[in-house]
Amino acid sequence: MGMMKTEAPLDEKAIIAAAEKALADIAVVRGEVSKVIFGQESVVENTLLAVLSGGHALLVGVPGLAKTKLVTTLGEVLGLASNRIQFTPDLMPSDILGSEVMDQDESGRRSFRFVKGPVFAQLLMADEINRASPRTQSALLQSMQEYHITVAGHRYDLPVPFHVLATQNPLEQEGTYPLPEAQLDRFLLQVDVHYPELAAERQILLETTGLSETKPQAVLNAERLVEIQTLVRQMPVSDKVVDAILALVRSARPGQGNTSTDKNVAWGPGPRAGQAMMLCARARALYEGRLAPSIDDVHALAEPVLQHRMALTFAARAEGMSVRDVIDGLVKQAKG
Repeated sequence: MGMMKTEAPLDEKAIIAAAEKALADIAVVRGEVSKVIFGQESVVENTLLAVLSGGHALLVGVPGLAKTKLVTTLGEVLGLASNRIQFTPDLMPSDILGSEVMDQDESGRRSFRFVKGPVFAQLLMADEINRASPRTQSALLQSMQEYHITVAGHRYDLPVPFHVLATQNPLEQEGTYPLPEAQLDRFLLQVDVHYPELAAERQILLETTGLSETKPQAVLNAERLVEIQTLVRQMPVSDKVVDAILALVRSARPGQGNTSTDKNVAWGPGPRAGQAMMLCARARALYEGRLAPSIDDVHALAEPVLQHRMALTFAARAEGMSVRDVIDGLVKQAKG
C-alpha cells in the first residue's frame, strides 16, 4: 500500500484549505467523466476512490459495459500517461514488463539493453486479467505491490503515480484462470459493473452513434493527483469511524463471535481490508464534498472493500448465498 512519501503533517487550517481545493478539483473531474460515461455513478465513484486513495481497482462485469472506456476516460481526465494490455492465455511476463535485447556497436561489441514494456505507465489498464496464465498474472502482482520490477537482476522503478485498473469477466468461460486470493487482496477495491439504467442506456444510444462523440478534457495532472493522494492520507479520522471499520472488518472473519459469519464464511478479510477502508473512507468524504469521513462512508464501502477478500463455506454456497448477501447482513447488524 506504501509509495507515498511521508511529509510533515499539516496543521488543521492548512488541511482544511487543501481539502477544500481538492473538493473543487474532484468535482470538476466528476463533471468531466460524466460527459462521456452515462449513468454508472457508483462504478465511476468507486473507481475514482481507488485512484484518489493511491490504489488499484478490479472492475468486474460482462463485456460491453464500458469498463475499458471508463479507464481510458479516467486516464485522459486525470492527465496520466496510460497504457493498455489485452490479457490472453499466451501472454508472457516479458510482454508486460519488457525484455533485454542485444545491441551491437560499430566496433562489434555486444551489450544488452532493456526495452521497457507497457507496465511503465501511470495508469495501466489490464483488460480481462483472468485470461492470462498464473505466471503472467504474478509478473503484474510484483509491480502492483512493490512499484518496481526486476529483470535480469536489475531493478527498474515504475512511474509515480502507478495505478492498475484491471477488468475481469465474471462469466465462467473456457480458458480463464481465476485470480489467486493473494492477487485479489492487492486490489484496493473490487467494483461490480452492472447493466445501465434505462435512461442512461437511451442516452448512450443517442450520444454514441452520431458523427461526433464528446471527448473528455484533462483537468488534473500527475503531480496534482499525487498531492490529493497525500492529502487523503493526512485527513483526520475520528475514533468512532476507526472503531466502525475495525468492528465491520473483524465481524467478517470466522471465529470472532459473529454467528452468521461462523456459519457462512470460510475465511475472512485480513488487515489490508481495514487499510483500504481507512483510505477510501477519507477519499469518499472528499468525493462527496465533505471534509471528514463518517460511519456512512464505512458502510457504503463495505461491499467494494470486502467482497474480494473473503470466501463462503461450501454449505453457504450450496444454499445459493453470495458474499454480497453476507456483507449486506453484516452492515445491517452494524447499523443496528
